[in-house]
Amino acid sequence: QVQLLESGGGLVQAGGSLRLSCAASGRTVSRYAMGWFRRAPGKEREFVSALSWNGQSSFYADSVKGRFTISRDNGKNTLILQMTSLKTEDTAVYYCAKDSRAFSSGQSEDFYDVWGQGTQVTVSS
Repeated sequence: QVQLLESGGGLVQAGGSLRLSCAASGRTVSRYAMGWFRRAPGKEREFVSALSWNGQSSFYADSVKGRFTISRDNGKNTLILQMTSLKTEDTAVYYCAKDSRAFSSGQSEDFYDVWGQGTQVTVSS
C-alpha cells in the first residue's frame, strides 16, 4: 500500500514563499499522476494542482496559476509544490494525493485513491 506524507507547511507572511513536499512510501508512485488539494477553514476541499506521471502535463487552479509550481522527482518518489507570492487566502491544510491514472484530468477528486494527512499552511497579513 502507498502512504503519502506531506511536509513543509508553516507560518509565512503574505508575499512569502513555501515549498511543500509529499513523500510516498510503500510502493512507487512514478507511474501515476499526483495532485495537491487544500481545505481552508470552513470551506470544502479544493483542487490546487496536478501533474502527470512523467511531469509533462500539469494543471493549476486559476487562483494559484502563476504563483505555484508543481514538480516531481520520481527517483525519490516525491511530489513538490513550490508556492510563491502567498496570499492570506492561501491559508489552508494542503493535501497531496495519488491519482489512479497516469494522466490527470485536472480538478476532479474522483480518481484519487490515496491521500496524505495534510500539512498546515498559514499566511499572515
